[in-house]
Amino acid sequence: MEQFYLEQPSIERKIDALDYLNEHVKFNSDINGSGGMDSILDGKFSYEEWLAESEKQKNKEYAKSVNRVPGETYFLIRYNDNKIVGMINIRHDLNAELLHFGGHIGYGIRPTERRKGYNKINLYLGLFVARKFGLKKVMLDCDENNFGSDKTIKDLGGVLERREIDTSDNTMTNVYWIDVENSIDKYSSIYKPMIYKEKIKSTGERV
Repeated sequence: MEQFYLEQPSIERKIDALDYLNEHVKFNSDINGSGGMDSILDGKFSYEEWLAESEKQKNKEYAKSVNRVPGETYFLIRYNDNKIVGMINIRHDLNAELLHFGGHIGYGIRPTERRKGYNKINLYLGLFVARKFGLKKVMLDCDENNFGSDKTIKDLGGVLERREIDTSDNTMTNVYWIDVENSIDKYSSIYKPMIYKEKIKSTGERV
């Protein structure tokens, strides 16, 4: 069985991370859940600068000073071949803007690894991080035509709050809430066997 874990970005992962980004460019694909790592592509940051910025973004006071909320970004690693197959960004809390659209969690899977159900284990692992932050419920949203993401959220217990046009890109958007503890417990028989526990312990989650 394939197993997965979340890993905080590091300098040791630089080559893998740049390969992850470049694969999205190759397939002309949107990059989601990267915590701004995609800004490397337009020259805003080097990988090293992005790492430093990501570390600062964990701090509430710093995040507020740049009009953001604190959060953390992780690589989804497939233990079997040590490959970055996805990313997930989890915010500690929400401001008024994110409470309307954006939510606590953004995630994505690299183009060549999609349609394998990996975003479900990605999100399930993200719920452990959310619990570590003390979050009882998390908000996620997606374009109503993004059937894969919509199914992922619903399959992890997402309850639809509203359907509304996001005027930033003029798309009809589904907004969901997930009860963190309930979903961790309810889907444990499906997803816990897919977690490589020796690695996940290093990020501080209780699995």
